[in-house]
Amino acid sequence: MNLFQDYFSEFVEPFQCSSLGNGRIERFTIKRDARELIVCLSLDELVDYSVFKSAEESIKSKMGLNKVTIKPRYLSDLFEPAYFQSVIGFVKKNNPAANGFFDGAEASLDGNKLSVSLKKGGSEILVAQNVDSDIENVLSELFGISVKAEFIETESYDIEKEVKKAYAESKAKKAEIKAEQQKNVQHTLLEGFPIYADTKKPIYGRDIKEIPKNIADVKTDDGIITVWGDVLKYEERETKRGGNKIFSFDITDYTSSVTVKMFDANDVIDPIISKISSGGTVIINGAYQFDQYSNGYVLRPRSIESVLKQEKEDNEPEKRIELHMHTALSEMDGISTPKSLIKQAIKWGHSAVAITDHGVVQALPEAFNTAYDKKYCEDGNFKDQIGTFRYVPKIKLILGMEGYLVDDEKYPDFMNMKLNQFKRYHIILLVKEDNSLDESIPKEERKYGRKNLYEIISASNVKYFKNRPLIPKSLLAKKRAGIIIGSACEQGELYQAILNEANNEELEKIASFYDYLEIQPNGNNAFMLRTGDKEYVLNKRGEEKKNIYWRVNSEEDLININKKIIALGDKLGKLTVATGDVHFLSEHDAKFRAVIMASKGFDDADQQAPLYFKTTREMLDDFAWAGDRAKEFVIDNPKKIADSVMDAIPPIPPGTFQPHIDGANEELTEKCWNRAKELYGDPVPEYVANRLQRELDSIIGHGFGVLYVIAKRLVEESERNGYLVGSRGSVGSSFAAHMGGISEVNPLAPHYYCIKCKHSEFILDGSVGSGFDLPAKDCPNCHIPMKRDGHEIPFETFLGFDGDKEPDIDLNFSGEYQSRSHRYTEELFGKEYVFKAGTMATVADKTAYGYVMKYLDERGLQSSTPRAEIDRLTVGCTGIKRTTGQHPGGMVVVPDKYTVEDFTPIQYPSNDEKKGTYTTHFDFKNSLHDTLLKLDELGHDNPTLYKYLEDSTGIPVMNVDLSDPLLYQLITSTEPIGVSPDDIDCPTGTLAIPEMGTPFVIGMLTEAQPKTFADLLQISGLSHGTDVWLGNAQELIKNGTCTISDVIGCRDDIMTYLLHKAESYEKRTGKESPLKKKDCFKIMEYTRKGKAPKELPPYEEAMKTVGVEQWYIDSCYKIKYMFPKAHAAAYVIAALRLAWYKIHKPIHFYSAYFTVRGGAIDAVAAVAGKAAVKARMKEIQSHKEQGTMTAKEGETYIVLQIVIEMLCRGIEFLPVDLYKSDWRIYKIEDGKIRLPFSAVDGIGENAAKQISAAVNDGNGDFISCDDLMARAHIGQSIVDLLRECGALGDLPASNQISLFGF
Repeated sequence: MNLFQDYFSEFVEPFQCSSLGNGRIERFTIKRDARELIVCLSLDELVDYSVFKSAEESIKSKMGLNKVTIKPRYLSDLFEPAYFQSVIGFVKKNNPAANGFFDGAEASLDGNKLSVSLKKGGSEILVAQNVDSDIENVLSELFGISVKAEFIETESYDIEKEVKKAYAESKAKKAEIKAEQQKNVQHTLLEGFPIYADTKKPIYGRDIKEIPKNIADVKTDDGIITVWGDVLKYEERETKRGGNKIFSFDITDYTSSVTVKMFDANDVIDPIISKISSGGTVIINGAYQFDQYSNGYVLRPRSIESVLKQEKEDNEPEKRIELHMHTALSEMDGISTPKSLIKQAIKWGHSAVAITDHGVVQALPEAFNTAYDKKYCEDGNFKDQIGTFRYVPKIKLILGMEGYLVDDEKYPDFMNMKLNQFKRYHIILLVKEDNSLDESIPKEERKYGRKNLYEIISASNVKYFKNRPLIPKSLLAKKRAGIIIGSACEQGELYQAILNEANNEELEKIASFYDYLEIQPNGNNAFMLRTGDKEYVLNKRGEEKKNIYWRVNSEEDLININKKIIALGDKLGKLTVATGDVHFLSEHDAKFRAVIMASKGFDDADQQAPLYFKTTREMLDDFAWAGDRAKEFVIDNPKKIADSVMDAIPPIPPGTFQPHIDGANEELTEKCWNRAKELYGDPVPEYVANRLQRELDSIIGHGFGVLYVIAKRLVEESERNGYLVGSRGSVGSSFAAHMGGISEVNPLAPHYYCIKCKHSEFILDGSVGSGFDLPAKDCPNCHIPMKRDGHEIPFETFLGFDGDKEPDIDLNFSGEYQSRSHRYTEELFGKEYVFKAGTMATVADKTAYGYVMKYLDERGLQSSTPRAEIDRLTVGCTGIKRTTGQHPGGMVVVPDKYTVEDFTPIQYPSNDEKKGTYTTHFDFKNSLHDTLLKLDELGHDNPTLYKYLEDSTGIPVMNVDLSDPLLYQLITSTEPIGVSPDDIDCPTGTLAIPEMGTPFVIGMLTEAQPKTFADLLQISGLSHGTDVWLGNAQELIKNGTCTISDVIGCRDDIMTYLLHKAESYEKRTGKESPLKKKDCFKIMEYTRKGKAPKELPPYEEAMKTVGVEQWYIDSCYKIKYMFPKAHAAAYVIAALRLAWYKIHKPIHFYSAYFTVRGGAIDAVAAVAGKAAVKARMKEIQSHKEQGTMTAKEGETYIVLQIVIEMLCRGIEFLPVDLYKSDWRIYKIEDGKIRLPFSAVDGIGENAAKQISAAVNDGNGDFISCDDLMARAHIGQSIVDLLRECGALGDLPASNQISLFGF
């Protein structure tokens, strides 16, 4: 056999030889006169075209030839559409017409028809240049297959989606076939390692003949080593000079991990990256060296081979079913995600699995979505907003929980007892059946298993929570219908009774309560063998404690306990089930649990029981002592239980359940049209009417009318109480929301309108960014100034093109009014139907890193553990649930025809009854968002500021002129407020203005120099986005490429900009634009979500065709997250309204600002005047320069900037006065501002309130400090602070002076 490597290894690079070396040379063709070589090469694996191209160049150069051609030949069944781009590489060699048209193209094969989806068009040109024929010829030459090529120009989102779906399905099918084929291949294990020696394939360098060693056994002075491992992560960086790359990746063999690092030319590194980046398992031989750059040891490879790893399989003809499994949501106890556990069970061919987390069911939605697919069909038995569907099982998921049982007959007063005074036991609850919401079945005939379980969980969390959510046995007895009850683990009631030597009668009574009895492998309970054989032992505090395990001293003892449970089951006719009590997926995941348990203070964290997910054979081996009955316990009985469970019980009912309000759609329609006629006249102009009707049709047609009406009523109620409401998020994209009084943002195109005759003029060509930027203009009919409004925001960003986005209406209420808004929501729907939206907090990467480092430090392993292993452990501990919480303003409404447990249990946030609110047990964002209505009623300072300013000035906020030129001058200059930048250490006048007064945004204002409202929208968008300003727009402005007006600032601007470009192209050329309206929407969505690098290339050519410049496209590629324009508009409108008061009503502005902002200022310096404030600022500045400035000083400095600004404008502070100061309001007094008690650093809110209450308690003036302390209930330290700032005047310290003079 003539192998490529035998002839050409010295003429090609190692990476080329690793891909081509095993190829068989079928024939040579040598043209001596032309110095040309042609090699026909038969290959068993697909090789990228770039490898052939670079190998041809290497051979040509090193052999001194003029031309080298390598012609590969493959078996026909190796062809797959994913190889299409390499096929095009061969086509381009002979037909340059193929260049440029196939970027991002995808191919699919149906029979002998090859469909090529072109993302850049050009099918007519390609056919005219015979490129389709060339593709057919190349495929015939390469694979010996005969196909007919056709080109499809993708314009529709659906087509693109279908092509991707078809490709994914094809790829998955091939992977499945390949995996099935592998099952029948007899591989040879490398001795002592779970890798197959016969599957080694070179990636880089020579063949590796050395036997690997465990990474944990590698020493720093080993020099050249050979190891194996799974690839964890990789990083590539191009050098500054270009042409070379630094490539590093981590591998682990689960004894430890190591970083592999390479530096070489791009053409050497890139093929390696393409193979390593997809993961898999490798063997590496190389030098183990200290790397100064990373300050740690790395492996510098000489050779790399890919290799197949032995995967654990469940090959028993009959499979077990696990009925006791914990996930990462099981209260810092389980480790693996629900998805990973369910996928493993599916892979092993198990027919069912139960999830039974401790005390919670929060893993069930993710588990269910992994276990089932939705299949939309006419005869579906479920329905959502898309249509009717069926759940198609990949595996049956059994909804379950491991609860904490208390025998309340034995301990009736357990809630008033100490934890050590009563017993709690583990118990397994599995939902057997539930069709509680199936309205085709009479209520009395429905099954309520899920609802009963959820009611039990609610009660255990809100009525019976005592360190754990406890379940009284009497409650469970009442709610057990539709639930299967298991006896659980060694912490179960039955097992504990056996340990405590209960008599047979007692044991039978206990066992009779359960539907099945549970036994577990000896390894699960081996900890008992370590407790010793003494009946009483000393605990950590030196106290004597009974050791209930003292009689368990051998594995035989453990087996005897299990035998006793089996005997009870046999006698009572109950099934006995063997479970694994799974807490993590694989054996090596035990290390992650050890870290987590150590963080919780467990002394035996490193002695982890084998609580991994076991195969059927492993469990049968664990119960080999049971002889022939092992199969009964491991396979047959669990299957009987699973078979008794109803198919496809979703943890959350599918569909959207909106509350009902009679006449809601009519109320919304009437309100919107009346307001539209009020502003724009009757009949409403066509442009306005079309937009409003289109929105109302979509809103009402998709069932969201009630959401708008609820929001409208909440806003109206707040305004009736004197507080305006601001909007946030993308609701401002909705014109109906603006007409309904929900949002202050008008999303129509910039326009004029006359409040008298209703004349209007709209600018529809995109030439103006905001109506507030239009020049002043008089009405041609009435000759009075017209109003200006409109910010051109597409409705689709709120509800989608087809109403396929679930809308959120986020409202900013005054912080003073927020709680009243929540109460009003309860009044609207009933308190029993309104709950706070639940949230979940998981272990973050920084926290996980802290756990890992503490774990290693306590064991003296920190310095010797490689960075790669620390990173692996950190990732393994990240994402585990820590606690629950509540959304700051999210109010969830359950329709009144249901109860909350139809959808979710309830609980206290972070299980803290003192917080006084019930939250949804399920995390709302990830589980309930598409099911129940959530109203975001958030607290914010701006509406509070509005109220104070309106009350003190008498000028309504809504009458403020947002086109006032001084507002836009204030943004980049201090001139409108009459101070110099040096006075306040700030170049702008935006201090104390929300969104525009932070150092970061002030820097942006200074660099970008915005001049219009539209520019300020850009600033707001840029300041809230990710990778939108830094390294992107900032550089474009600095380089003079464009101005602040041109850069991409808000997500909606992308869509409107592209739409205008497309319209302009059609007008200019008379041709249909290659960029469709939906394309513009998709480009916006891809870019705002950071998906542009992957999804944008197919649209790039069309963007350029309609006139989009390259810098704009490049900017899209960099963006990770973008801010909604409507949200930016709401923020900027609020900022400018407040800025107007700052310019024109300064004393009222500063009074309101300091009152609402709250907190302490340097009261002594503030009263002393500018010099004292400047001195304090200078002191803090020096601390900053020395690196000693505290966070509190940083906050104080910003406040002092505002104080000095106010002083420079001629407004002074009056000192704190015991009888004139309020507890928190900065009162205006004789053209000055009186400091409140809370302005004094060290006097908190409660103390300030108490002082004010004592002043006004009706007992007259204070006779002494003692009297003040007694009446105000404050201490000497507070009195000292009041004395220091001059608030007490000559008030004597003691009451003794009252003995004289009376």
